[in-house]
Amino acid sequence: MKMDLNAIIEKMETGDQDAALTALQTFNKEKSQCFSFTHGEEEDREDGHSQEHLGELVLGFLERDLQPSCQLACLETIRILSRDKKSLAPFATRHAMQILIRHAGLGQGEGITPEIPDLEVIVEALKCLCNIVFNSEAAQEAGAELQLIVGLAERLKQCREPQWNHDVRFFDLRLTFLITALRVDVRAQLARELRGVSLLSEALDATLSLCWPDTYEVARAGFDGCSELPPLGRQETERAMEILKILFNVTFDSNRRGVDEEEAATYRHLGAILRHCIMSTSEGEERTEEMHSHTVNLLGNLPLPCLDVLLMPKVQQGSIEYMGVNMDAVKVLLEFMEKRLDRGNKLKETLLPSLNLLTESARIHRETRKFLRMKCVFVSKQVLPPLRDVKNRPEVGNALRNKLVRLMTHIDTDVKHCAAEFLFVLCKESVSRFIKYTGYGNAAGLLAARGLMRGGRDPGHYSEDEDSDTEEYREAKPHINPVTGRVEEEQPNPMEGMTEEQKEYEAMKLVNMFDKLSREQVIQPMKIGADGKMTSLEPHEFHYLASQQFGESNNSDSDSDTN
Repeated sequence: MKMDLNAIIEKMETGDQDAALTALQTFNKEKSQCFSFTHGEEEDREDGHSQEHLGELVLGFLERDLQPSCQLACLETIRILSRDKKSLAPFATRHAMQILIRHAGLGQGEGITPEIPDLEVIVEALKCLCNIVFNSEAAQEAGAELQLIVGLAERLKQCREPQWNHDVRFFDLRLTFLITALRVDVRAQLARELRGVSLLSEALDATLSLCWPDTYEVARAGFDGCSELPPLGRQETERAMEILKILFNVTFDSNRRGVDEEEAATYRHLGAILRHCIMSTSEGEERTEEMHSHTVNLLGNLPLPCLDVLLMPKVQQGSIEYMGVNMDAVKVLLEFMEKRLDRGNKLKETLLPSLNLLTESARIHRETRKFLRMKCVFVSKQVLPPLRDVKNRPEVGNALRNKLVRLMTHIDTDVKHCAAEFLFVLCKESVSRFIKYTGYGNAAGLLAARGLMRGGRDPGHYSEDEDSDTEEYREAKPHINPVTGRVEEEQPNPMEGMTEEQKEYEAMKLVNMFDKLSREQVIQPMKIGADGKMTSLEPHEFHYLASQQFGESNNSDSDSDTN
């Protein structure tokens, strides 16, 4: 490569456009699939200098008035060189970024973009910017200073104009995603100053070719009223996913702050489009799931009151109706969540967004909660059907409830907390009902964190409809072990036949064992405090509790003898 680079550099140094074009085209063809320029240490060091020098020469050429083919060759060379972080120095400067931004048609000011832009040149410049911004903090800073996001936003406004092809639109979006992901200030600028949510919602609307039968009801143009939509095309899906990713960046904190009436309307408008996304398919199951994943992630960022748009569309023929509400979107979200749950890979990243979304939807929408809890007969498993199986532990089995209860003891704290929270909300945050469906042992973690170990109920906006028990449950209830949540065979009393002195001896032996393990810091005994939360049990308290217990036991025996 060293000889090739030197030969190319010599041709470039002549300044002749035709000679440079031939040399660069040869280099680009040879290195088109090269993503690493690493060789031996000495050779690598020399090649690094040569690559940087070549980069500087190419940038110099781009400042000249070149024919489009030579512009394209120069940009292709920059794209190839910018894959190597060691060769980035010439391209990460403010001046180099200005050159590339101008060739991408994103510069600010008069006369920056030609009247008839060369789309191939623009796309190649955008690819260069994507590489450089992704790999260089200096380039990110330069892009922010040069108001790159303003140029991108201006072209996003032209989302319905036919002059821009798919590649220009796609790499505009990819560059927007990168700069907003890597620069918090640019993200904030797009969100607030440039009204990013409205801008990107309009771009998503245009990409999906939507029409609006009602304020918050969406259809695809030409397919209004159709029960089944054709899959989205590959290009539309690619652009839609990039927009969803950018919107995720700019709405990252929206569900943690208050929104005014105007913002709420904007988010509801976006939510209606997202409902359409979750109800749409793409070419192939994998691509469909990827689009749904980005949609679910973004729905989780929306202010909670704005999620009501998921339930707003009118019930039509073929729709799933419950309590007069269209539950199609909730059904799809539940199916998506269960598919991720069954897969079992990287649950924190793949499962929690959909599980959190369903939890919050159920918390604020009674119809959604009741549908998820009792009426999900449209998916393979119900979440919390009427309880009939009382012979098996709640975590045993393949029902959706069993799978979720198993997650409540997952090694990952976030996973087990979210699974428990979902079931707790479906139980209307009632401790007794929660224990009924999960068992006290599985429920203890959430109850301890909430200060509900003594029972009771968290305050919430829940109706007072009764939790009707099945006949099987009512018959078995007196025999259910609340810790395991199932009927267990009656066990013999281990203290049967012992005298009171023997019982006290065994009890004190147990207390002393706990005391020893506690002092050696093997275990930390706990008790339930007055606030319902767990607190440490001090060693001296063991003996007091034991004496109290046996004092009560002896008094009880004395009373019975007297009677």
